[in-house]
Amino acid sequence: MGDPSKSIVEFPARIGVWWASETWSITDAQDVAREIEALGFGSLFIPEVAGKECLTQSAAFLAATDRLVVGTGIANIHVRLPSAAETGGRTLGALHPNRFVLGLGVSHAPLVEHAMGGTYAKPLATMRTYLERMAAVSEAIEPGAPRPVRLLAALGPKMIELSGTYADGAHPYLVTPGQTRTTRQILGPDKWIVSEQAVAIGGDDADQLRRAHQHLDVYSGLPNYRNSWLRQGFDESDLVRGGSDRLARAIVGMGSVEQAAASVTAHLDAGADHVVLQVLGDDPTADPRPALRELADVLGLRT
Repeated sequence: MGDPSKSIVEFPARIGVWWASETWSITDAQDVAREIEALGFGSLFIPEVAGKECLTQSAAFLAATDRLVVGTGIANIHVRLPSAAETGGRTLGALHPNRFVLGLGVSHAPLVEHAMGGTYAKPLATMRTYLERMAAVSEAIEPGAPRPVRLLAALGPKMIELSGTYADGAHPYLVTPGQTRTTRQILGPDKWIVSEQAVAIGGDDADQLRRAHQHLDVYSGLPNYRNSWLRQGFDESDLVRGGSDRLARAIVGMGSVEQAAASVTAHLDAGADHVVLQVLGDDPTADPRPALRELADVLGLRT
């Protein structure tokens, strides 16, 4: 990228993996991470919802691999103090230089208020204040260590702008390549964009569509994603629970392995620096490796 002052991350490849391993034992999940690296993928991004704490998981995955970049997709800012996010990220960066990406997000009102008992108000202002407090942490903490790349879960134009002024870029989720292109236009050439792309391979069209609707079910009830899809050109008829067929086919890469792989590389063509693919199985924590083996071959990742 063009800005030499920008925080550095060294992705071994431009395509990585997004995987929720929260119901796996950490040692078994480390085995998955090792195979992801061996297959040639450049990263493993992990969520933080209501299960495991993501910085601890990140440390385990980094320790289990040699070159794989590990990212949080995303670390929920309502889970930890800004100083804890900053110092935790710096420590991981000191131990594994240029291999950790700290993705941050404001999460969603139902999760924060009902599941966590917190307060969800003015997400843009909340995020800005959080980032200011992170930046205020003394440089005496992990002196000399590179600060990890910091990305924001940014869907709307104002949060995307904030990701360029207060962070190092954006981590778009559940977006079309067209939205990745819009994000690049807002951020310009010198900020990171790591886009997520879900794929459903294997089985017939009806089974792939079933998995896509199942994947979108929870998200279709969350205002942040509903508003994002409206901005991307969908309408209210697409926002039924689980999404319309039109929405599902636009958001999830389906068809042959080659067609699913093309949906991933489309984000690179639209301006993403790196794309993390999410394999859709029968549940969010299904073993992604069988599909990843097929996709690695088609994507030319094996060396």
